[in-house]
Amino acid sequence: MTVARSIRNQAQTVKGRITQELGRVTRNRRLQRRGSNDRVSGSLQQAVEKTKDAFRRNGSGPR
Repeated sequence: MTVARSIRNQAQTVKGRITQELGRVTRNRRLQRRGSNDRVSGSLQQAVEKTKDAFRRNGSGPR
């Protein structure tokens, strides 16, 4: 995984947490959902990248 992708995914996760909390404070459910979606999306992308790296290191990637 490249450092740029890792930073981008972590930034999206942090952005989602901030947006979700802002929605909670302002009682805006749409903002809460958007923040939750961003947070989960960033975490999933990070997990996908880690999985790809694990397959690349083991040499069992696509041929």
